[in-house]
Amino acid sequence: MFNNRVEELRAALSGVSRVLILPHNDPDPDAIASALGLSYFLAEKFQLESGIIYKGFIGRAENRALVKYLGEPLFRLQKGSIQAGEAVALVDTQPGAGNNPLPEGHTPAIVIDHHSLAAGTGSALYADVRPELGSTSTILVEYLKDAEIELPTHLATALFYGIKSDTKGLSRNTKSDDVSAYFYLQTRIDVNALAGIEQAQVPLAYFKSLDNAIHAAKIYDKEILTAYLGELTYPDQCAEIADLLMRLRGINWVFCMGVFNKEFILSVRTLSRMKGAGKLVRDILKDKGAAGGHGMMAAGHIELKVGDDPGQIAAILEVDILRHLKGTADIPYIAMM
Repeated sequence: MFNNRVEELRAALSGVSRVLILPHNDPDPDAIASALGLSYFLAEKFQLESGIIYKGFIGRAENRALVKYLGEPLFRLQKGSIQAGEAVALVDTQPGAGNNPLPEGHTPAIVIDHHSLAAGTGSALYADVRPELGSTSTILVEYLKDAEIELPTHLATALFYGIKSDTKGLSRNTKSDDVSAYFYLQTRIDVNALAGIEQAQVPLAYFKSLDNAIHAAKIYDKEILTAYLGELTYPDQCAEIADLLMRLRGINWVFCMGVFNKEFILSVRTLSRMKGAGKLVRDILKDKGAAGGHGMMAAGHIELKVGDDPGQIAAILEVDILRHLKGTADIPYIAMM
């Protein structure tokens, strides 16, 4: 199986001297690690040069600490930096997902992802999409391990953190391949560096946003929490706050919403294994914006137009959320504070 993948990859990269690797916008640890893992694999297996470019921001303190530890291997996309005909690899995202800067009509050479298969992925010269897995990092660990490529400590640490963060320490959306990759990496990581990354100091804006979320939070039927945060300091702030609010006793669903750079952002977390978070967000947003995710975590984005009221959008989505989960929006709420 692996040898077949290698030959398919080799064919997809025929005549290519350099690959541009694109993780999803505002890359998280899994996207960062899997992009770096693919870059290392291409260099070691095919002696191919590559560059990693992302769109958006790396704002979360842990993610910034990870990138700094790795030696700043990612570069922010500059206008017009993806040229027609350039060999592109998408990691932790897919064509048409709405969360990457792949130009319309540009056929990617490679797609490696663990989200639900997107229609546009069929155009890729090589695709390895496994929605049953908890992280894209797991796929890259398999590639590197099967190729008998020894991992440098910094890469092992990044891939380990990618799996750990996306699966919440193997507690969500986890399959046996994730577990195997996790324990394969565990003896190869820099424990002290990982501790420093996970405990990275956060800016004052984090606590201000947390205070705002606590005051804005509404709890419905003792298990659904929604919070509209307003203007965000960085785009993954919603996800960061949603992760924290998910720890509130009794809560099964958290929906955090906010606005960053003329984009409305929705982050969802759940403990429920019966209703998929990704499907719920796709059903709610429909043609309003881009959506993606898995059973227990998901996100959505809506491009704001002139005259749009983000607070009104949040209120409408809140109604849709309650109707999807409870069959009615006529449910009283209690405030956290």
